[in-house]
Amino acid sequence: MDFTPLPPVTTLAAPFFVLSVALEWWAVKTGRAKGRYDPKDAFASMAMGIGNVVVNTATGTIALWMMMLAWPWRVATIPFTWWSGLAAFVLYDFVYYWKHRFAHRMRWFWMEHVTHHSSEHYNLTTALRQPWFGPFTGLILVGLPMVWMGFHPYVIGFVGGLNLLYQFWIHTEMIDRMPRWFEAVMNTPSHHRVHHATNPRYLDANYAGVFITWDKMFGSFVPELDRDRPVYGIVKPVGTYNPFVIAFHEFGGLLKDCASDGLRPWRWVGRAINAPGWNPDGGHNRSIELKRTFVTEHPEEAGQAGLPK
Repeated sequence: MDFTPLPPVTTLAAPFFVLSVALEWWAVKTGRAKGRYDPKDAFASMAMGIGNVVVNTATGTIALWMMMLAWPWRVATIPFTWWSGLAAFVLYDFVYYWKHRFAHRMRWFWMEHVTHHSSEHYNLTTALRQPWFGPFTGLILVGLPMVWMGFHPYVIGFVGGLNLLYQFWIHTEMIDRMPRWFEAVMNTPSHHRVHHATNPRYLDANYAGVFITWDKMFGSFVPELDRDRPVYGIVKPVGTYNPFVIAFHEFGGLLKDCASDGLRPWRWVGRAINAPGWNPDGGHNRSIELKRTFVTEHPEEAGQAGLPK
């Protein structure tokens, strides 16, 4: 069965992204909508988005080649129809949940994904703040089981683009809550604000792309609380608007930490595969320690949403 390349939906949606950013920026600046815009931060995010398109265009063949390596080993060949496209969309979102969770729980993958979380603002430009690593961290390989099942890499790329397209609109403070039934099933601005927050209770939560049900199934869901408004960014702020520093600062940080270990490769591996904040000497500063510290300082919050007992 022959498969032809499907439309690059995120590239085709570029005019929609630009128009939406302009409208939100205008609405925020004129007081018609909630939110914050800082020109330097917004333009840095948009520069990251342009760089991401350039990198992905340049490395697209490599990414496809990595996926195509698994194609001869498939157990079936699933044709591209409306039903298989819907199945691929839902299954891809399940895979995305785990890719996203790994990106937060392993520093090797976090050094790429941290780019997206580095803004201290939360608006539609934040959705455009994307990494410049292409397929080189290897996280793309988490999607190989879909290929083995019989979904062609072209189909996976197409539904992956639709997944990213959905996630664009949830990067906003303009929308408070969606209807209760929608909040129960779908990822929303409220749920995703939690994901971008550095408040201890919100760390490592709400990894969903489209369906928030995955977080509820696997114990990573935390609701947004009006009494604990999200504070955005990363635990160690990047402190710059330079796109190249934003893109690669954590890679440089990992190299620096490994250099401080001397010629002890087992420590390098430990830093790469453990959560951000892990230290081979035991002085960890991971999300779990940050949560425990917060509960120690605020014992009345023990066992509340997103916090240990």
